[in-house]
Amino acid sequence: MSQSDTNASPWSPQDALIAMMVAVSIADQNIKTVELLSIERIVNHLPIFSSYDSDHLGLVSNTVFDLMEEEDGLDALFGLVKDALPPKLYETAYALCCDVAAADGRLRETELRFLQETRYELNIDRLRTAAIEWGARARHMRA
Repeated sequence: MSQSDTNASPWSPQDALIAMMVAVSIADQNIKTVELLSIERIVNHLPIFSSYDSDHLGLVSNTVFDLMEEEDGLDALFGLVKDALPPKLYETAYALCCDVAAADGRLRETELRFLQETRYELNIDRLRTAAIEWGARARHMRA
């Protein structure tokens, strides 16, 4: 077995993106229908998910739920995500999290903390995160 085989992630990059969206949705302990619909819309329409096997969605979601019940679950989640995601998709992960968090028109303190931790763990600079956040805000603005 080669070194790359022993370090293979159990998740695909798409699984990791979904895990991040689910995690931000459950950050406030209250999954809202609008957030689930946002995740569904993202998975159904973004090119990165065009060949994604949607049967994995439930498995990934359940893994996130289980991890969030553990004391070091968030650290374990970020470890799995960083193993599965190439660095070029870190900003994509953050953008998707921002879109899901903003879907209900209100960001709660726990969601903001999750986003802050995501910025830190994925090492995304403040200027880029501000631009991503501004875009999410603009997309989810209400009249």
